[in-house]
Amino acid sequence: MSTIKATNIKLKRAYDPPESTDGIRILVDRLWPRGVKKADAALDLWEKELAPSVALRKWFGHDPARWEEFCARYEAEVSQHPEELKQLRALARKSLVTLVYSAHDEQHNNAVVLRRIILR
Repeated sequence: MSTIKATNIKLKRAYDPPESTDGIRILVDRLWPRGVKKADAALDLWEKELAPSVALRKWFGHDPARWEEFCARYEAEVSQHPEELKQLRALARKSLVTLVYSAHDEQHNNAVVLRRIILR
């Protein structure tokens, strides 16, 4: 299996405008981003199964103090969906992929963790 170039996976907030350089745009949240129209989102896929569970999302509450534990718990959840992860890796091997998320914190969110998992 070929490796995935780190430059093939970008992260972007759902509230930032889509760009032609985004490649395949994949929403990685369980909930639709508040206030974003589906047409404006310009998404190619919505990977709800790879988003954190409702329980994990509520527990984390975007609290940076819980970040390390969130990462571990979220990785365990993602491992329960090997087919979806395999599909994302296949897409990232072939082309540019942008993981779209709605969190305000650009450093402590599930897309950051998911990108790390895909690149592993």
